[in-house]
Amino acid sequence: MSLATYFDHNATTPVSPAAREAWMEACERFWQNPSSLYREAGAAKRRLEEAREIVADRLGAEPERVIFTSGATEANNAVLRSVAGRSPEMGCLISTVEHPSVREPARREFRSDRLEEIPVHRESGAIDLDFLSVRLRGDRLPGLVSVMAANNETGALQPWREAARLCRDAGVPFHCDAAQWIGKRPASGFGESCGYLTGCAHKFGGPKGVGFLLIPESEQEFFCSQIGGPQESGHRAGTEDLPGILGMLAAWDEKPDADLAAAESERLAARRTFETALVERLPGTRIIAPEADRLWNTVMYVAPDHPNLKWLTRLSAAGFAVSTGSACSAGRGNPSHVMAAMGLDFEEMGRVIRVSGGWETSPADWSALVDALVAVSADLDSGKRDLGGMLGGGDG
Repeated sequence: MSLATYFDHNATTPVSPAAREAWMEACERFWQNPSSLYREAGAAKRRLEEAREIVADRLGAEPERVIFTSGATEANNAVLRSVAGRSPEMGCLISTVEHPSVREPARREFRSDRLEEIPVHRESGAIDLDFLSVRLRGDRLPGLVSVMAANNETGALQPWREAARLCRDAGVPFHCDAAQWIGKRPASGFGESCGYLTGCAHKFGGPKGVGFLLIPESEQEFFCSQIGGPQESGHRAGTEDLPGILGMLAAWDEKPDADLAAAESERLAARRTFETALVERLPGTRIIAPEADRLWNTVMYVAPDHPNLKWLTRLSAAGFAVSTGSACSAGRGNPSHVMAAMGLDFEEMGRVIRVSGGWETSPADWSALVDALVAVSADLDSGKRDLGGMLGGGDG
């Protein structure tokens, strides 16, 4: 599949050439166990700690707060399990639109009467800060508040800085899942604002199976995600994946904060042009949260007609990849809790499509997707099954 026709970057991204090269070099030079005591292993250990310092610097945190993990799912589970294990009588507040890797462990680790959800504004998908503020002034404070940085389905940007400030003022630990933010928007400031922070490499061009977790200074003596050996200062047992970590850093190097900020307006313009063309050429299309602050790469919309799986099948036959929402839920065919929180009914959810571009996606690629969607619409309306003649076939 060509990157020009790949519009599912929120599910995963291709490994960048720089990340692949860094991974391969590390496999050759730093394959030894960083915990071993001989000279070559010491070189791997030094490289591991240098990587920790780089991650900490980019987030604005101290290196000892950084724990390398297999990804955001592991890290999110670890945070929820750790807090619930130490404070079972205290509750947890999560937003109604959290990723399943936060939502499901929260349901598992906290009693149902101790788990509450922060509603979102239907027009924007952003959490209700007034609700959170009032809740944090109550008699029974939660043991944790978890609010993602950017939603994986709608692209809605959450006011995580403001939520973190409210939690800090109330003395409540704050967790932020930044998997969709990092690599798309500047990452500086997370370390100062968030006690717990999670991220993963494969969302921004790094290899799968590697990520990181930031923990509060106050948790240095207590936090342990899995027991065994003394790796990661005793916070996470298991030999570190140094090639994966260095591949992650190489991918992150390609997206410095300054470049992310400078390119955002241009990329937002390309997304908005796509949305305008989509609504004009497919009457009845409804963009979810059209005026909200969203990631520059993400569009979720309700198609004017036909089930979304039919759209996906026809687009796939034409070489285009889009999604119905979270890849972690779509495979199970479950209705989207995010869409329910946004006020969509069951029938509308069945017509929802998510489009998520990447750094390589050009305005011409967005335009080609509109053409493909128009062709698919005509095909579905007429009952035709072969898109080859209309789109030229192939990967585009």
